[in-house]
Parts: sequence; C-alpha cells; structure tokens
Amino acid sequence: MASRLPAAQYAINLCEDRYWFLVGFAALLINHQTNLLPPNRASRIIDEIAGDYLDAFCICDAGQPGIRVPLQRIDEMAQHGRDAAQAIPLIPVRHLAAIVFTSGSTGKSRPNRKYWQDLVTGARMKQQRFGFGTGINKHAIIATVPPQHMYGLETSILNPLINGVSVYTSKTFFPADIHTALQSVTAPRVLITTPMHLKSCIAAGLDWPGTDYIISATAPLDKALAGQAETVFNCPVLEIYGCTETGSLATRRTLTETHWLLYEGLSISKHPQACVAAGPNLPGEVPLHDVIELVNSRQFNLHGRHADMVNIAGKRASLDDLNVRLRSIEGVMDAAFVVPESHSKTAQRLTALVVAPMLDTAEIRQQLARLIDPVFLPRPLLRVESLPRNETGKLPRSALLDLLKTMGNKA
Repeated sequence: MASRLPAAQYAINLCEDRYWFLVGFAALLINHQTNLLPPNRASRIIDEIAGDYLDAFCICDAGQPGIRVPLQRIDEMAQHGRDAAQAIPLIPVRHLAAIVFTSGSTGKSRPNRKYWQDLVTGARMKQQRFGFGTGINKHAIIATVPPQHMYGLETSILNPLINGVSVYTSKTFFPADIHTALQSVTAPRVLITTPMHLKSCIAAGLDWPGTDYIISATAPLDKALAGQAETVFNCPVLEIYGCTETGSLATRRTLTETHWLLYEGLSISKHPQACVAAGPNLPGEVPLHDVIELVNSRQFNLHGRHADMVNIAGKRASLDDLNVRLRSIEGVMDAAFVVPESHSKTAQRLTALVVAPMLDTAEIRQQLARLIDPVFLPRPLLRVESLPRNETGKLPRSALLDLLKTMGNKA
C-alpha cells in the first residue's frame, strides 16, 4: 500500500474499518508521511483541516460525499495484488506519526502532534497496566470508539501494532453490533467503550458473552452505571483518564476506587495556572484542563474541567457533576447542562436539555431539586428527542448551541 500512495506530506485517514485504518496508518508511517485524524467526518471539518495542511489527500474505505480533498480508496487499491513479503521496516523515533484533533466539546478543535517514539512508549505503559498481549492467549479487543479518536487510536490501533493483541475490525456502535463482536472473538475479550455505549448495552437486556474486563473513557462514568455494567457483564469496569493532548494517563476501577492511579513513569504537578503532566511519552510538561487534587505522587482526584466550571451567585459547580446527577434520575435517558452562548461563566441561569420520554418537565425539576443546589437548577429545562452526540459519545458545544437555537425557533 505504501508504494501506491501519493507523495504528499499528509493524509487525512477517514477509514472506518479498523483493518483498513491500520493498513493506511502503517503505510503512511513507512512512507514517512503523517496521519491527520479529524474529530469527525463532516465535510466542513475536513475542508478546514485541508485548508491548514495544503499538501494533504484523504484515504478512505467508503464513499465520502461532499469532501473536496482528493480521495484514495485503499480497500479498492488493495485488490490489485500484493507485493512480495518484505522485512519489517524501522520507523524513525522522531517521525511525526499523527496529528490528532480534539473533539471540540469545549470549542474549536485543536491539533496535537504525536511522534512515533511517544506513541510506542505510551502503548507499552498501557501494556504494563492492563497486561495487553501477555500470557498464553492474546487479548481480543472490541472497540466502540473510532480509531481517529486518541482513545480509539491507543487501544485499537497501537495496541495490535505494538503489544500484539488482536482487534475486531468492523464498526460496533449499537448493542447488537457489540454483542455480535464479542461472540465472534475468542477469550480473553476486552471491551473498549464509553459510558453512552455502556448505558445502551445495559438497557438492551442481552445475554453478554464472558468478558475479561471493560475499559471506559471519553466522559465521566458514574458509580451507579459502573456497578450496573459490572453486574450485567460479570467483569470489572475500569476507567481511563486522559486527553487528546497527553493520551491516557491514569486508571481506576470506578465501583471500588475514588482515586486515579497514574501509569508508571508519569507524574502530575501543580503550577500556578494549572496542573501539568510529564513523562517519557510526553514532549515535556503538558498543561491539563481539569481541576485536579493531588493525593500523593501517584494518585489524584478529579473535580471537573476548568472550562466546565460555572459560578452562579458566588457558588461554583462542575457541569460534568451536574450532568451526572441529572442523568442519574430514573427515566432520564440522556441529559446535558449548557451555559447559553450569550452568558459568561458568571451566568445567572443554566439551561438543560433532557431526553426523558416518560417524564414531564415538572417531575424532572422536582427530582433534580433534591440532587443539586437550587442556584444551579436549569431555567429553562427543555425536553428533546435526542442529544447531538458524536461517535465517541461527546457533545460538541457548537452542536448543543445549534440545538438550543432550533428549540428557541420552535418556541
């Protein structure tokens, strides 16, 4: 594949099937080219990235309507025969392997440069923590997170390349897809997923195959949901803490542990403006966007993101914490607090969007009033059919604001 790709510096890797993503990712490494990994496949996002990286083309394994960047269908290119086997290539340690873009959940997507040596070092840290690829039988990974996301890249692409695990390649999004995937691979199985997918799987009421453990990330996992998942899947549920800027940094078993435990070799220290992470897989000290309480040199507690902290009537709260409490109400399928666009972080009112077909607004307000300080009660609280979550379960702020505008226009 590497010999057939255009001689450009960058390629936007849009492959959905993990096999073709991995083939394209590795072919670009061999060519000393860089994978650009967008937060989604929206044509507007792809055009913006292509505008910033002019020497770029796209590789894909399916049609991409509306995209004006030159496309290479690598699944079709591969049907023209195979070259003779060659020695495994060596990749320069300082090769810029990928540029991963943030999800945009707090604003515009930002690029993050990932060098090959740092990705390899990070993958070996995860192997040490989770035991990936060790033992007589290799782990089989089933991932619901797209490989373009840093979490999906680390667990379902770098894991097979570096730690020797196998990975289920087809897209798994709905509970039935995940169930089929788990049944089709041999033990030991590991499910890499998100709180949104876990909640859907629990609600599906399926008989789940034996799983070694589950790993969750991309959004806070509340203890009640973790407990339900452990019961339904009959295995431990582990949570990863990290961000696009650093990759994953720490883990905990949500049901039984409050503190997060850093990977070996990593550290977090407090600076006047923010906490910073450092370690052998990072390009120096990397500022973190979360409010962190250090317990000791290896453990810490999380108290929400700086960007999610709101101050109303002199009281502070985390939007993440408010969301967890709102979603804990029985009958609420999904929900999100929003700081309206016209307000500052000292806004006098929050808005909430709630998916709860069997509850009316008064019932939701009544139950929420028992869970949060009255100053944070949303005004208005709007019932909607669904929230505009992306493939990783995140809610881009721009999409939430668009939904609010739509609701306002209907009103």
